[in-house]
Parts: sequence; C-alpha cells; structure tokens
Amino acid sequence: MSITQADDRFAAFRHRSYTLFFIARFLAAFATQIISVSVGWQIYAVTGNALYLGAIGFVQFMPALLLILVTGFVADHYNRRAIVSICLSVSAVCALALLCLTLTETFSPLPVLIILTIFGIERAFMGPAVQSLAPNLVPEKDLANSFAWNSSSWQTASIIGPVAGGLLFGVGASVAYSVALAFMIGAALLVFMIPKPAQRTVSEPKSWAYVLAGFEFISREKVVLGAISLDLFAVLLGGAVALMPIFASEILVLGPLGLGLLRAAPGVGAIAMAIWLATFPIKQHSGVKMFIGVAVFGIGTLVFGLSQTAWLSILALAVMGAGDMISVYVRETLIALWTPDDVRGRVNAVNSVFVGASNELGETRAGFMAWAFGAVPAVVIGGIGTLAVSIAWARWFPSLRKIDTLEAPTPEERARA
Repeated sequence: MSITQADDRFAAFRHRSYTLFFIARFLAAFATQIISVSVGWQIYAVTGNALYLGAIGFVQFMPALLLILVTGFVADHYNRRAIVSICLSVSAVCALALLCLTLTETFSPLPVLIILTIFGIERAFMGPAVQSLAPNLVPEKDLANSFAWNSSSWQTASIIGPVAGGLLFGVGASVAYSVALAFMIGAALLVFMIPKPAQRTVSEPKSWAYVLAGFEFISREKVVLGAISLDLFAVLLGGAVALMPIFASEILVLGPLGLGLLRAAPGVGAIAMAIWLATFPIKQHSGVKMFIGVAVFGIGTLVFGLSQTAWLSILALAVMGAGDMISVYVRETLIALWTPDDVRGRVNAVNSVFVGASNELGETRAGFMAWAFGAVPAVVIGGIGTLAVSIAWARWFPSLRKIDTLEAPTPEERARA
C-alpha cells in the first residue's frame, strides 16, 4: 500500500532546507537547556535565594516585551534566515561570557543577569524570525507535520539537554558551558547554510498601522487570540521549571543529576506525544483536544507540587509535557494557517511575547511566590490556576473550541470565527 504525502510522517524532511533548520533548532535548544540547568543550579548554590531564580526568568522576558514593536517589524522586513543566524551567534557569545565568569571564579548574580538580559534580547529577535521562517521552508500541506517535528526537536533537546547539563555540570561548570558554546556555533552555521527562502513582503508605508498590524490581526481573529492567550495564562500559572533546583536539592534531595532528570521529564512526555501526533495527526475536534491538553498540564503540575516521591514527581512532569505538547501542536498549527505570510513576523512577535510571558514570566511568578510562601504552595496554586484557565477559555472562546480540522480556514470559517 502506498503512503500519501499527507500520511507521511517524514514529509517535512523531504525538503533539505527544513532538515537543516530542524538540526539547527535542535542544537540551539540543546545548548539552551544546558545553560538553563547550569545557571539555575549555580546561581542557587551561590545565593541560596529563590528570588534570583525568579529574576532569571524576568530578565529574559522583559526584552521581548519592550521590543515587541521592533522585533516583528524586523522579521517581516528583513531576511529571516540571516536574523536567526545572527541571533544564534549572539547566543554563542553569551555562552562564552558565562564560561569566562566560571573560569575566572567571578560568577555572581549581577554579571550573570546582565548576560541573561542580552540573551533575552537575542531571543526577542529570534523568536518571531524563527517562527516565521519555518512556514517558508515547507509547502502548506506539510505544515502540520513540520510543526510536530519542530516541537519534537525542542522536546528531544529538553530530554537530553537537562540530563546532559546535569552530568556535564557534575564534571565541571566550564565543561557544560563549553559544550553549549560549541552547539550554538554549530546551529548558527547550519542556519546560514539554508538557501534564502521565498518571503512575502508588502510595500505599504511603514506607518504605526503597519507596525501595529500584528496586534490588530490578533484582536480581529478570535481563534488566534484565544490560542495565544490560552498558552499565556496556562503556563504563566502552571510553570514550575524555575523551582526545580529547590525541589531537587531540598524536597526530593536528588542533586545536580536529579535536577537534570526533573528538567528532562516534561520533554520525555512531550516527545512521546509528538511522535504519536506525527504518526497519528489530529484530524477532528482539534480545539477540544487542545483544551484537554491544557487541563492535563494543570493536573500534572498539581501532582508534582504535592509529591514527595521522586518517581511520582518525574511521572507527573512527563504527563505535564504530554499535555503541553497537544496544546503546542494545535496552537502553532492554527496560528500558521490563520496568519498571512506578509504579517506573520509581527503576529509571531506578539506570540513570542506571550510565549515568553508564559515561560520566563511564569518562572518569575513561581520564584517570587516560592520566596514569599514556599515552593510547594507556589506550584500547587499554579496547577489549580491552570485548570481554571482551561475551563474559562473553553467558555470564552467558543470559536476556538469548535475548531475541527487543522486546515487553512475558508473565508466563511473566518467570518464565523
């Protein structure tokens, strides 16, 4: 029996540019995970203060918020491939700076937070560019497949990266940062090798209306607004990544390698779900399944916060990752299908801020709450909040809940939404 293109789980890899992009994204995500584990453990070891764990997320999120009007414009107006390659080069410089601080034994909160702020600026520009570049590398019929593999690339790095980071950090912090540096350089070179893809632009005057077009589009398209804001509030409340050094060192008593295992567990669940979705893509009731995924993420967060046993905590984190993968798969596909390419960079700039808020600002929320109330209450309250968000958004965005298939919308479907 022949396999149609729609049923080909490797459809996206039939395109060389996408293959290069996939490998580069994996290397960059792997390096980011190593840096995240190493910086989190090292800063907590130096300060013993959860407030600094929250500050790590805050300084990485603020650049995306402050530069939101600039980053989307740049992604729509300039070569997206070049932007991504330059940003990855800046990431390599940041990894080199952390390595130098470690080798000179000057690792302390202030210089580290400055470096992570620069890292945040780079990510603010790379986010909309990389999200807008991906749909330019494959035809529309392979978009859903490419997004499943995009997520699996990041999630695979989220499995291997934290464990590798824990192991490498156990050998020496300088070793961890050196590997991250090499991977960032490799990712930048691979992106540079991608042939310049077609990119639709428009010649309209660069007015405030042009700059704000991403906001205007999202506010008009309720499906896109609902999908983006759902992720924002769900992960903002349910994020527990920043507190894992506390759980690993004080609650579960696992050490650096155990921290790597905790950080890897959501990726294990997510990659398993990503492989399932690449093989058996969602074909019906996509909106409902996205809300179910968010609810599962909230339940996993709640169980993780209450658990005092390592295996149960790791299992709960894996369930969180699987639930989040369903939400990411549906959300990113919907945003790509519902957004015209000429405004995609500006829309993805807004999306990047929402994603950054849900991740980095979620870490800030968790760190500050842990400092004020304790790590366990911070996670438990977040899990309950995520469940509440999934229920509320299902009621407030009926057009999103009623999405059936992951296909480009017809004019009638846009009008009904």
